[in-house]
Amino acid sequence: MPASARTKEPPRAWQRMISGRRLDLLDPSPFDIEISDIAHGLARVARWNGQTKGDHAFSVAEHSVLVLNIVTELYPDLDIKWRMAALLHDSSEYVIGDMISPFKAALGLDYREFEDRIEEAVHLRYGLPPHIPKLIKKKIKRADHISAYFEATQIAGFAHGESTKFFGRPPAGMEIAIRPLPVKAAQALFMSRFEELLAELEAQG
Repeated sequence: MPASARTKEPPRAWQRMISGRRLDLLDPSPFDIEISDIAHGLARVARWNGQTKGDHAFSVAEHSVLVLNIVTELYPDLDIKWRMAALLHDSSEYVIGDMISPFKAALGLDYREFEDRIEEAVHLRYGLPPHIPKLIKKKIKRADHISAYFEATQIAGFAHGESTKFFGRPPAGMEIAIRPLPVKAAQALFMSRFEELLAELEAQG
């Protein structure tokens, strides 16, 4: 049989996680999601493609905690499960990395569908609806943009006017100091906030 006619094995579409789990990237199962893997991965993924000031990259793990803090400040009555959704809003990036927005737009819908499948598996693993209501998504996105504004102006080299153009102006009086943490500290911070929220969710029943 000619080599060209032989059946080729499909390319590997799973990744071995630090926990030992094997995550299917095309059809992720909630049973293969571990928060330790998420925290480990996000603490090692740099925002802004690593093009930031300071001795340490500003990790997605630290950004996620900052978004949670902003959501909590803006919407103090928000249900715990939606605060958890805020913390996990970039959880897919523990697998696919933090791709800057212009590149996401260039890749288009297929990339977003891939991102969404991982996020849905994460949500199901931790008792959240697979799809977040639009109003909640809007609130989390607002906090995400506020975080991006402060990150951009303080560590990513954006002028205030440029940052306002892309991310909007933060609420009057809100001041946030961006201080990139070492990897292990960012990982521990993310895990600590997750465990706090999980305990509150379990207490709610």
